[in-house]
Amino acid sequence: MGRRVVADTRASLRVLETSHPPVFYLPRQDVREEFLRPRPGRTHCEWKGTASYWDVVADDVVVPGAAWSYEQPLAPYEALRGRLAFYPSAVRCTVDGEVVVAQEGDFYGGWITPEIEGPFKGGPGTWDW
Repeated sequence: MGRRVVADTRASLRVLETSHPPVFYLPRQDVREEFLRPRPGRTHCEWKGTASYWDVVADDVVVPGAAWSYEQPLAPYEALRGRLAFYPSAVRCTVDGEVVVAQEGDFYGGWITPEIEGPFKGGPGTWDW
């Protein structure tokens, strides 16, 4: 995919969960939707609701499941409606010009920047705390 910019925003919503680095949800109007393709499959979060997944596609390159959204979020997380989050393990993400380090593990999508310190859930041996 190289240097294509899929999203650029100054209006992200930063969400914190216990034992996780923050996740940034971007307004859909700040995401170039021509690079997104809906992906089959859903997961359910007991707090936020059902998550939908998106592939990022540019030219002949497909990054499967690189983003997710809550199309019908539960009431406490209504602010997530119309927003997308990206896995920094799948696509290059930055915050104020700083490259994000992905949260360990293949399920969580936390964004680690230099001022964020762990420990974080996601790596081996961390599922039960």
